[in-house]
Amino acid sequence: VQLQASGGGLVQAGGSLELSCVASGLNFGSHAVGWYRETEENVRDLVAVITSTNFTNISTAVKGRFTISRDNAKRTVYLHMNSLEPGDTAVYYCWTYKDREIWGQGTEVTVSS
Repeated sequence: VQLQASGGGLVQAGGSLELSCVASGLNFGSHAVGWYRETEENVRDLVAVITSTNFTNISTAVKGRFTISRDNAKRTVYLHMNSLEPGDTAVYYCWTYKDREIWGQGTEVTVSS
């Protein structure tokens, strides 16, 4: 199983970014997928998760600003980030679970004030 994330970059506060993560090697539509972010070494915090039935869990830190969606036909999960704040600066990791936790390579998001 592989997860390939993209879409990070540098953006000014108040701006928007969309992250994408394409999965391979699993029956994508049958698995929950999501995003975590790492601001401290080895500490990854949940940002958002979407289940196979499209139930979403969004962290309180980003609720109302970020949304998560999935396109099963494209085996892709998206993180739509609006009203970005400097505190959102982090490396964002795509996640899924199949027998074990599986992580993508991370994509860096930097929000300037």
